[in-house]
This record gives sequence, structure tokens and C-alpha cells, in this order.
Amino acid sequence: MCARLRADGSTIPILMLTARGDVDDRVTGLDAGADDYLTKPFAFRELLARVRALARRPSAMVPEERRIADLEIDLRSRAVRRAGRTIELTNKEWDLLEVLVRRSGAVVGRAEISAAVWDENHDPFTNVLEVLVRRLRRKIDEPFERPLIHTVRGAGYRLGE
Repeated sequence: MCARLRADGSTIPILMLTARGDVDDRVTGLDAGADDYLTKPFAFRELLARVRALARRPSAMVPEERRIADLEIDLRSRAVRRAGRTIELTNKEWDLLEVLVRRSGAVVGRAEISAAVWDENHDPFTNVLEVLVRRLRRKIDEPFERPLIHTVRGAGYRLGE
């Protein structure tokens, strides 16, 4: 599957999670196009760290400057503008927006957001995510005519028109 994705030109980050830990298996996986290779058993903290490392890598699939309706995001400089107006964000608000921007149009679940915004010690059963979404909506949506951050009940959040 990995080799086929790469042959089709896909640059999506690929992290192989497998029980096959021999050197030959790891070399085969990496040569097939995987960006990283992790064998079982593994520490969950290490998995999260590797996912964060992959997310930090530049991706040819996601341009560094994105536009969604009248919202402009520069992923390199962390600049955000809507309708020509600069929007100042805290680090956590930026982290949330970045996750939504990189998956623009798709529903992003609570677990994926939590892994990207907080560390492994984050309690997913608190309402801190809802509070953060509300703060981001106050800056991104409320001053403007059309909301761009949407709740998909039971699934997560989506950024788009």
C-alpha cells in the first residue's frame, strides 16, 4: 500500500506501526516510502512524539499559505487574517486552527485535536477543547458574517464554508 501511494505521487506522511522489527523489515518499509517506522510494543508517548514530528515536516500536499473563504492563514509565519483584518491568536488557539486548516473540509475528531494541541497528559474528558473552540470562534467567526468553524455532532469539528 505504501509503495502504491508513493508511486501515485502521494506525499502524505506515513508512519508504519508493526510487529515486524527485524532490520530487513524496517529497511523494506522505509524503502517502500514510509517516513517513519515503529515496532510493537511501543510507548504511547513515543508514538505521539513521532506523529508530532511528522506533522512538523513540510508537506508538498499542504501549501504553506491557505485560504478558506475570506480567511487567510500563513502556516510559516503563523499569520491569520480574515476579510483583510489581522487576527491575533494564543499558541493553543493557533495549534487548534492549524489542525483544522491542514485537514480543511474534513471532520477532525477530538482525539486527533487533543493529540496535536496537548501532550499525552491531557485529560480528554474535560471541556477544555470546547472552551478552546469557543475562544477561536470568537476571533475567527463572530465578527464576520459567515461562520467557518463547524461542529459535527458526535464526530468533531470542520473548518470550511
